[in-house]
Amino acid sequence: MPESTRPRSPFAPAAATPHGIPSAALWTAAAHAAECLRPAPIVRDPWAADFLHAAGFDGGPPGDGPLQRLLPDWQVVRTRFFDDYALAAARSGCRQVVLLGAGLDTRAFRLDWPTGVHVFEVEDAAVLAFKEYVLDWSRLSCGRRTVVEADGTASWGEELGAAGFDPGRPTAWLCEAPLYFLRPPEVAAVVAVMTELSAPGSMFGAECVNSATTSSPFVAPFMDALSTIGLGWNWQIADPERWWAEHGWDAAAADPYTLPYAVERLSPYLPLIGTAAAESVFLTTGTLRGTP
Repeated sequence: MPESTRPRSPFAPAAATPHGIPSAALWTAAAHAAECLRPAPIVRDPWAADFLHAAGFDGGPPGDGPLQRLLPDWQVVRTRFFDDYALAAARSGCRQVVLLGAGLDTRAFRLDWPTGVHVFEVEDAAVLAFKEYVLDWSRLSCGRRTVVEADGTASWGEELGAAGFDPGRPTAWLCEAPLYFLRPPEVAAVVAVMTELSAPGSMFGAECVNSATTSSPFVAPFMDALSTIGLGWNWQIADPERWWAEHGWDAAAADPYTLPYAVERLSPYLPLIGTAAAESVFLTTGTLRGTP
């Protein structure tokens, strides 16, 4: 497929394959594809291997440190966590689900959604074109799915509204990974639009990088390796509850070691890294402030 000549999405990291697919999205797809081969996968994504094949991708993140070796299992844990968040939000009344920087996310096809859920996927046009090519009219598991092409020339919030999004209805937002590739002012701008478009009862989920750990022996070598391909964890925070409160949301970071599937996957690494894996990022969820 030809690479798009349109301006890049505000959610798309700089490092991408010739198809225009962010490398980080393909790393996650590789983790999902490997997970499908396990006897009891905690995430089932049958399209992951197809994405890798279509992109001609068989690599991984740069370097060979402990974080790189851990990363596929962490990505599966993160996916499962936000799968559970999205379903819980939909079942609590958020029948609009917006995936910001959707990448190769297949939740609209693989999760057991309640009746009437409308999934919006906001992403760069080239990524969406590649994704539609691979999905090839696969059957939805949600009520409706709408793709929203976001680029650098227009407000993605306006494009979302033009695609049928209703700001008067509670919404579940998911920024699984793309925010920390953005600069802090860009993150603040994205969250400001998200907040403006949220009705009472809206919820969010996002992975946030812990600024207190990025210089640690566990994380720093990975950061250095990412810089060699033009990627960086540019947005880092130390207190997710405070940061999100300042932007209009009541938030909490999960403790992965209270999640049985996370303990199962991360425990083999504990002799090598201690609790550093769980402390290097925050799996954060929350609700719009003032929501009953």
